[in-house]
Amino acid sequence: MLSVLFLPIWSKTDPASGQLLVMDAYHINYQKADPGMSAPISTWPVAAFAAASALVAIVEIFQYRNRFTQLKLGMVNFLLIVGTLGSGFYYSGQAEQMLNIKMPGTFQAGYYLPTLALLLNVLANRFIRRDEQLVRSMDRLR
Repeated sequence: MLSVLFLPIWSKTDPASGQLLVMDAYHINYQKADPGMSAPISTWPVAAFAAASALVAIVEIFQYRNRFTQLKLGMVNFLLIVGTLGSGFYYSGQAEQMLNIKMPGTFQAGYYLPTLALLLNVLANRFIRRDEQLVRSMDRLR
């Protein structure tokens, strides 16, 4: 999730004017802004969700002694990752309106990496739950 803070999330090129519009976690910006172009739009919610998700994931890793806390943090992290994806999608829709509406923009690595993080978070929660069930079954055998 930290990589979302540094990689581009979305971009769009207008072949007629040669303008390039790039969205990252902090703003939507023209690469070569001409006079009269709209000002950059701040996309701080994307960065906030991504940073919060990375922080929760780091805390979750070190809660290995308490699996129930890990599961709760995993669910919070799930919601934060979905928030990152949702806000990235929302702001890409806003950016679509800024440059040549007929040409679609393309999502970059900064958008697809949270999807990978979401998948890995779901797998982590699944294996934490499985580990807890194994420990409980061993307690019943004693």
